[in-house]
Amino acid sequence: MTKSMYFIDTPVGRLGIVENSHAITEVFFAEEGCHMDIRPAETKLLKEAGRQLQEYFNCKRKVFDLPLEPEGTPFQLKVWKALQDIPYGETRSYKDIATAVGNYKAGRAVGMANNRNPIAIIIPCHRVISSNGKLVGYGGGLHIKEYLLGLEKRCP
Repeated sequence: MTKSMYFIDTPVGRLGIVENSHAITEVFFAEEGCHMDIRPAETKLLKEAGRQLQEYFNCKRKVFDLPLEPEGTPFQLKVWKALQDIPYGETRSYKDIATAVGNYKAGRAVGMANNRNPIAIIIPCHRVISSNGKLVGYGGGLHIKEYLLGLEKRCP
């Protein structure tokens, strides 16, 4: 399946958005590296994803309305679905997410799935924190996680 990629500049840096012609499959921090095997394009879906992300950063969007198809194991898909149920401006612990996916002892596995989330920001893994309230781990760096959580607190 042919994939296309589009880049946008945001307050947290350049983001790459990838689609498979009918759904978003990735949102990644461009500093993490570029996918050389994916062709750059400005498809309708990629531009819409970029527009919605810009609205999010401008405090005009709290919920994304895009078709998503993250690629992962069945457990990862369950975790990523649970992340999408965390309301804007709120956080959950790894244990909360483990409980939500039916295995309250799977906090560490939830952390690993969170780390492998291919659709950053739209699937809000930044809303997951440790049970003691500390910010831990984020693919783009803790400073970006802190920024995203702060943005969601600032925006009504």
